Amino acid sequence: MAQLRRDPITGRWIIVDLENPKGPGDFDIEVNQKKGGTCPFCYGSEHMTPPEIDAFRTPGTARNTPGWFTRVVPNKFPALQIEGNLDRLGVGIYDRTNGVGAHEVIIETPHHHKELNDLSPEEVLHVLLAYRNRSIDLKGDKRFKYLMIFKNYGRSAGASLEHPHSQLIALPFVPKRVTEELKGAERYFEYRDRCGYCDMVHQEMEDKERVVCQNEDFIAFAPFVSRFPFECMLLPKEHASDFSQIEERKLLELAKLLKDLLSRLKEALRDPAYNLLLHTSPVENIYDISYHWHMEMMPRLTQVMGFEWGTGFYINPTSPEDAARYLRGDGPKNTSS
Repeated sequence: MAQLRRDPITGRWIIVDLENPKGPGDFDIEVNQKKGGTCPFCYGSEHMTPPEIDAFRTPGTARNTPGWFTRVVPNKFPALQIEGNLDRLGVGIYDRTNGVGAHEVIIETPHHHKELNDLSPEEVLHVLLAYRNRSIDLKGDKRFKYLMIFKNYGRSAGASLEHPHSQLIALPFVPKRVTEELKGAERYFEYRDRCGYCDMVHQEMEDKERVVCQNEDFIAFAPFVSRFPFECMLLPKEHASDFSQIEERKLLELAKLLKDLLSRLKEALRDPAYNLLLHTSPVENIYDISYHWHMEMMPRLTQVMGFEWGTGFYINPTSPEDAARYLRGDGPKNTSS
């Protein structure tokens, strides 16, 4: 029989198929083969991008030339423009503002054929430092209310360029999905006088069943209320609401665990497309005691269908317990797949 599960923070319900669960070999996974060719993100192509905003470089190398390890540039085709004012306007019952924001690309490595899981922890650290440094800088712009950092890997996950990169979009408002988390976390704290995400971390460490990997500072697990097969969350074990305040020592530990998690996903699922999201507190951090920054990893193994769009109920064909076993390398229990 299937099982309904409710997220204690957002209130979201999902349906988990426990009767006919799917394993890694049951999904039609698109093979991510890199074609190469002319690439604006590779060494020697720096002139093909807008001038760099920031970079980690070999000492003595000039801006917008080879010699970099991780490079940040404005998106050539931005979703939002950095120039201008919002000019909020009501149009009858509707609201309208100018498309003001920031849209940046974090080019993770000069190596076209290397992904985050192929890099050393120190190289992944450069990427995470870029996330943090750009977050701190953009928070100084009073027009921005939220910073969204994300990575699309693979064509089916929305990646238009195959060279390894992440993106950062600064928004003039807090998006609805994040607001649901913030308000849910606030309600949880008001009721229990504890952070719901901290409780989640403690629960998963105690149960152990859904834990994929962990170290002293961070934990990655398949959420009890997973919307998608092999979905994972990565959180700091110690309460922290604002990613931009993380110290470098802990960033290195985060780099190690993120590399580990991505390597496990690649091995178990034959290199699937995925979306990686970083949810952190808004620029105006009024949720410091109730919210907990985290990363969400969602492999693109299934499609969202009419029932899910119409109800908000996601149907997950792989229980998070089985997903964690596969990712740990333990194999499933009591499954026909």
